[in-house]
Amino acid sequence: MTPDDVIAWLKAAGTPAGIAGMTRYGIPNDNAFGVPMGDMKRKAKTLGIDHLLAKALWAHGAYEARTMAVFLADPAALTQTEADAWVADFDNWAICDTACFSLLDRTPYAWAKLRQWAMDDREFVRRAGFAMIWALSGHDKTAQDAVFTDTFDLFRMAARDDRPLVKKAVDMALRATGKRNRALNGAACALAEELAAWDDKNAVWIGRHALRELQGAKVQARFT
Repeated sequence: MTPDDVIAWLKAAGTPAGIAGMTRYGIPNDNAFGVPMGDMKRKAKTLGIDHLLAKALWAHGAYEARTMAVFLADPAALTQTEADAWVADFDNWAICDTACFSLLDRTPYAWAKLRQWAMDDREFVRRAGFAMIWALSGHDKTAQDAVFTDTFDLFRMAARDDRPLVKKAVDMALRATGKRNRALNGAACALAEELAAWDDKNAVWIGRHALRELQGAKVQARFT
């Protein structure tokens, strides 16, 4: 299938209601077709991995074209330069998180890049860094606990960031880390307690919000 074929399919699959619904979730719809995520995932499965097609779709720029690009790209073929360029293009939380959870966390340089991105001051680049921690906590089954605790300096660095989409990503990454196993639960709770004691409302919110879940009965029951 050519890039034009995919764009034609997206245009046909989109609806005005889908475009309108994007605003409820804070997704810009000025360059979108209104295609449901489930429909795109199913279509991508029929196409398989096609890195050249993915690159062409990303260059198109429409929200759904870039979402399809994420599903079709080959994480082994995506260069670090390409990854940096795609992350720099992020303009909403949805494409950021989709890319991190469905592509970027599977690249061979995922752990190195998350640190670079988390330290970047651009809103969605920084969010990507923490979305990567969040994604890898569930997807990287072989990672040792130390690679997660080694990211705690990034949480301390970003905890004062008052941008809601960054703050929420930091919170989600911390909670995801603390749900991985008992040892990381203890480490994440200790970090959350530290943040909750800071003289900064954003850090306090992250710390308290994380503690409520990580110390709750549902999470603790995982480790019994």
